[in-house]
Amino acid sequence: MNNRDYKKFNSGSIAHIYNRGNNREKIFLNEQDYKAFLFRVGLCLGFTNEELNKEKSIAMPYSRIRITETSKNNFKLHAFCLMPNHFHLLIEQVGNVPISKVISKICSSYAKYINNKYDRVGHIFQDCFKAVLIEDNSQLIWASTYIHMNPVKDRIVKNPKDYKWSSYNDFTSERNLPMINKDLLISIFGGQKNFIKETSNFDVKETL
Repeated sequence: MNNRDYKKFNSGSIAHIYNRGNNREKIFLNEQDYKAFLFRVGLCLGFTNEELNKEKSIAMPYSRIRITETSKNNFKLHAFCLMPNHFHLLIEQVGNVPISKVISKICSSYAKYINNKYDRVGHIFQDCFKAVLIEDNSQLIWASTYIHMNPVKDRIVKNPKDYKWSSYNDFTSERNLPMINKDLLISIFGGQKNFIKETSNFDVKETL
C-alpha cells in the first residue's frame, strides 16, 4: 500500500521510494545521466567526491556538483534500480532527518542538471515521489527482489546481473559502490546464496 504521509517517516523507517519521468518520458538518456543521478545519491548520503570517484562505474572526476553537506549517520541505502524512465530506492532513515528531505534534494539537483544539459524547462518528474513504508521482513525481501528484477520485468535483460544500473551486482560480484549497505539484506535473506536464489526465482509476471 502506498504511504505518502511523509510525517510518518522516523528513525528506523525503511521505505521503498520510486518516481518516474513526467508524461512517462525518459529521465536517463545516456550513461552520464545514470552516473549523475547516482553520484547525487551518494553525495546526499554523506559520501565525498573522492569516495565516490573510487568506483569507476559511477565516477565523475570532473563534476562540479555541489550538495549541502550531509552526515553518513542519517540514512542507509539498501538497494536501488535506475530504469530509463523511473527509479527505485530502498532507503532507511537512521537519524532524525526525514527521508523526504534527502529524496527531494536528490530529485531537485538532478532536475536542474537535466534541464541545463538538454536546454529544457519544466518538471522532470511526474509528481512528488511515491513512498511505501516497509513493515516486516517479508515485505523487505519482496521490495528488494522487485527492485532488482525490474530490468528483467521490463525485458531489458534476461538476468539481473546483466543490468548495470542497479545494486544487484554489489551483492553478487566484486563491485562495491560505497553508498550501498549490504549487511541488512544479506542477513534477512540468510546469506548471499539465498539472496541470489530468491531474487532469480521472483515471478516477474505477477507484477506486470
